[in-house]
Amino acid sequence: MSAQANKINVHIRRSSGPVSVYDWSALFSPRMAVILLLLLLVLGSGISVIYTTFKNRYLLNELQQLRTQRNDLQVQWGQLLIEQSTFSLESRIERKATDELAMEVPPISDVVMVRYD
Repeated sequence: MSAQANKINVHIRRSSGPVSVYDWSALFSPRMAVILLLLLLVLGSGISVIYTTFKNRYLLNELQQLRTQRNDLQVQWGQLLIEQSTFSLESRIERKATDELAMEVPPISDVVMVRYD
């Protein structure tokens, strides 16, 4: 048997036997600590991406709701402006009729109701 074949047999016998304390000590080496740290950083990065995506979707939904509310308020504001102009128009006509044409509202006794059948 050659020396290289002998080394392979020794290696096979070592790995097939029970795990020794020496083999476990490799898990606590500085290299494994760096690998564990990098693994934790990758997991933390993944969790932060998930959280950021969730927060982004939540804020986008809230933005859409606020835009809808803004549009509703703009419609209501336009309706109020139309209503205000309507009321001011009637008072302006009444004021002009009173001032320029000397018209006045008749007393209740002079008002006649006409029926239409």
